[in-house]
Amino acid sequence: MHQARAAPQAATRACALTTFHIPLGRAHMLASSIIREARRTGLGAEALTPVGSLRRFAPSVDDVALLGVVSAARHQHVLQAFSRLPSAAAVSAQSDSSVTVNTLRGSVTLHVAPPEQAGAALVWHTGSTAHVNQLRRRADERGLRFVDGALYRSAGERITVASEQSFYAHLELPYIAPELRAGDGEIEAAGNGTLPTLISELDIRGDLHTHSSWSDGQNKIADMVSAAKQLGYEYVAITDHSERAWSSRALAGADIPKQAAEIAAIRSRARGIEILHGIEVDIMHDGTLDFDDEQLRSFDIVLASLHDSGGHDGARLTERYLQAIQHPLVNVITHPANRAPARSEGYPIDFERLFDAAAQTGTAMEIDGAPGHLDMDGLLARRAVAAGVTVVVDSDCHRVEALARQMQFGVGTARRGWLEPRHVLNTRDIDEVRAFVARKRKRG
Repeated sequence: MHQARAAPQAATRACALTTFHIPLGRAHMLASSIIREARRTGLGAEALTPVGSLRRFAPSVDDVALLGVVSAARHQHVLQAFSRLPSAAAVSAQSDSSVTVNTLRGSVTLHVAPPEQAGAALVWHTGSTAHVNQLRRRADERGLRFVDGALYRSAGERITVASEQSFYAHLELPYIAPELRAGDGEIEAAGNGTLPTLISELDIRGDLHTHSSWSDGQNKIADMVSAAKQLGYEYVAITDHSERAWSSRALAGADIPKQAAEIAAIRSRARGIEILHGIEVDIMHDGTLDFDDEQLRSFDIVLASLHDSGGHDGARLTERYLQAIQHPLVNVITHPANRAPARSEGYPIDFERLFDAAAQTGTAMEIDGAPGHLDMDGLLARRAVAAGVTVVVDSDCHRVEALARQMQFGVGTARRGWLEPRHVLNTRDIDEVRAFVARKRKRG
């Protein structure tokens, strides 16, 4: 069997000279810059859509690829125009339906498909391999063939499939969101009507993890609040690092009242958005917290992070987390695996114990949208909600211009875990968020 028929991204990998893995954030920036450049130069395609693992919001991306919709008669013209983009340093490979160019930031592949096959091509090139192979078997069972980004009848007649919705309908399935296409039960769920109603960015009512210039953020609190309000958020928490955090700057204990006074002054001027004074407090080597209880009680919400492993093994790291989870003033455990996509899988934590403790104590676990974390991802987030854990989807943003983008990554990561709005704390209004905090404090 030809390689492209075995896997949806094989065409991309066959065109490239090497396979590489880059974090989602870098891949997104590369794809976005190429799309902007193509539009400025009048490339001629009706649409350029990221595909492959980038569209599925995978934490690390092995091939940055786009799909362009253009009439068959203009395929070669568009491919040649793409290969001559200003940022294209060289063409590494080209076929009748794709071209791969090398840029200073990495390789990018453009696939092209005619409008009448756009839906089938988008499914094919989005993948994953497992998802597409399962769709191919389902097509075979219905007397159809799904090959090389097109859908055929058994007699060889090509079927018009202009949208992904149309493609799935031909296979007697509802539309399956790209983030779910992992070959891990999503086709069965679609077939029996049990697909989740996935969370979207429109469901997010506030961001509970942001940083200002009081620690290692680049902007003042007022600027962060203004940016959150422009996104339509009902509330935002300013959660700078505690004083012994591994960051370039941190909030000293002596400065907590000063920051509180600044937030109070901004509250008096702000309209239409609530501001929570929070903290991202470090979990120390002995499991205690960086600030004492009196200091922590002064905050509206407390996030706890384990940035410094201290050289501890998984068992000791788990115990440090459990000690923080049991603390009545800790409301959220941030980026619990503390991983770095494409570089490190993070801590070897006993997540079953963490999730059980979080569910029992009313402690939320975070999905962090910062490209350096994207944690908890996919199956881990799915395990958390299955254990009854409340999840928070945050940006962990350090500058205003990244606020929306990092929340987008956080929501995409949550969708990979089949999360619905009901699973997520910051899809609720501010009164419910305050009540969530208050319930755990009362237990203490």
